[in-house]
Amino acid sequence: MPGGEVMRTGLRFGIAAVWLANGLLCKVLHLVPRHEAIVARILGPRFAAPLTVLIGVAEIVMAGWVLSRYRERLSVGLQIALVLGMNVLEFLLARDLLLWQQLNIVFAGLFALLLYYYGFRLPAAPASAR
Repeated sequence: MPGGEVMRTGLRFGIAAVWLANGLLCKVLHLVPRHEAIVARILGPRFAAPLTVLIGVAEIVMAGWVLSRYRERLSVGLQIALVLGMNVLEFLLARDLLLWQQLNIVFAGLFALLLYYYGFRLPAAPASAR
């Protein structure tokens, strides 16, 4: 496996791990109750618990999509939009509940840049390696 492909594979697994950890651990298993509090603040408390689980399941599905490499650029574009969109909403409506408060938006921007690099700048694997 050439060096570029090692980096691409490492990034793919790292990105998938971020989605899996946030979805499964933080939301579905409710190990970080702050996530449900953020959902309650933005979407209302009545359905915050089931919506948080639903968001978590969607994040787990995203992890699987990342690992599958199916329509990779579409996946990356959607991830960038979701990360930036979710984090702007959280920044505007629930900043006090965020782990790093106003710095969360900086980390979201850095993650979006990493996604962009992975999906659009890092050379893709040759078709024979897929």
